[in-house]
Amino acid sequence: MKFYLLIALTLLTTPMFAHADDDPMLKVAQENACMTCHAVDQKIIGPSFRTIAARFRNTPDAANYLFTRLQDGSVGDWGQIPMPPNPQADPADLHRLVQWVLAQ
Repeated sequence: MKFYLLIALTLLTTPMFAHADDDPMLKVAQENACMTCHAVDQKIIGPSFRTIAARFRNTPDAANYLFTRLQDGSVGDWGQIPMPPNPQADPADLHRLVQWVLAQ
């Protein structure tokens, strides 16, 4: 009986210890060099993904706006440091990244 209880507790608590690195979208962000300037929860060069999500949480058409910024780049949205364009990035990946960032 104790064995089964131990197994059940192990299975129930395993997701609590899952690493953010296991997130497939984090891998896409790394492959597209997003993590060079951004992090999920802290400012590096650019704002954190959580800060971006908070700013655009109630903004209509935020997804399209952010997609354009990812693809074409921008300057002045978050200060003077420019967001470089990403013309080589797969548009499908960029759309998924935008949805992932907005969900933070």
